[in-house]
Amino acid sequence: MPANSLEYTANPLRCAIIGYGLAGAVFHAPLIAATPGMTVAAIVTSHAERQAQAQRDFPRATILPVPDDIWDHPSHYDLVVVAAPNRTHLSLGLAAMAAGLPVVIDKPLAVTVADAERLIATSKRTGKLLSVFQNRRWDNDFLTIRQMIALDMLGQIVGFESRFERYRPLPRANAWRELPNPEEAGGLLYDLGSHLIDQALLLFGTPIRVYAEMEARRPGAQVDDDSFVALQFASSVNAHLWMSTTTRVSGPRMRLNGLRGTYEKWGLDPQEEALRTGLRPGDRTWGTEPREQWGHISTEVGGLHIDGALESLPGSYERYYALLRDALLTDGPPPVNPDDAVTTLRIIEAAQQSARTSTVMEL
Repeated sequence: MPANSLEYTANPLRCAIIGYGLAGAVFHAPLIAATPGMTVAAIVTSHAERQAQAQRDFPRATILPVPDDIWDHPSHYDLVVVAAPNRTHLSLGLAAMAAGLPVVIDKPLAVTVADAERLIATSKRTGKLLSVFQNRRWDNDFLTIRQMIALDMLGQIVGFESRFERYRPLPRANAWRELPNPEEAGGLLYDLGSHLIDQALLLFGTPIRVYAEMEARRPGAQVDDDSFVALQFASSVNAHLWMSTTTRVSGPRMRLNGLRGTYEKWGLDPQEEALRTGLRPGDRTWGTEPREQWGHISTEVGGLHIDGALESLPGSYERYYALLRDALLTDGPPPVNPDDAVTTLRIIEAAQQSARTSTVMEL
């Protein structure tokens, strides 16, 4: 592996991004471009306005109308990133590996557990790296909570609350995430729920029981826009996860309860908004937030009562592609194991069944 970042730039990994909507334009392309040793070599989109935007954003990248242009010339690329709608994840992932290319697929890895397992089997058969983009593993609040648990700052953990709540009073017209066809994997459980469930699994392992409520509340809504998932773990931790587009005043982003104390954090990690406004990893304020947005902790450590603001660890989405680069150069493990994505999908499917039947599902 190259000894330093200067050597990475001599032969950067050439990345082809399929899709240039929110995922491709705001997350994948900027993060790849900011990673030493990687470059945005091609962007695939059939949308004329997005083609023009992609060319403005990356003048040296090749703009392609269809993914077949990648499969016809696989030697031009070192990595494919699938940032297209959920219904395409299986077919594009299989095509990338069949062409001899490693692939990153935006969350969720696939629409069903069976499809995700097929992708993993293909990765093992072809020897091509497969990973899923779970950027919120590198949110500032989540990194802070993981560190708090590792340091036993709150004592035995008994409860975890996590929310992604927004206010969009009407469904977005012509948006694939608003479509009810099962192959679209629309709705909040697949979208925001993929993040919330993944974070809970990293903290506490695989749950033993799942309960869910899924509602389509807005006028004209055809998919869940106000959902709740409860996970019970063998350690007796209960995780309560909320995802909504019908909440004008949001609750705390995260709340962690232990037998010695509580941590509560309001507001979203700042990295998505920073990317939207043009900031990039390496900028002076990247991943940080002002003191007034820090979380609040009240706990007891060594007989001392601690109560006040707790500075968040800096968020670091750029770590995903740095780890991916190193995995490709050393044949090491991917930054997110696709097996984790299968577990997330198992919980999503159990939550759907729970909501349909109003029952608790045993895993």
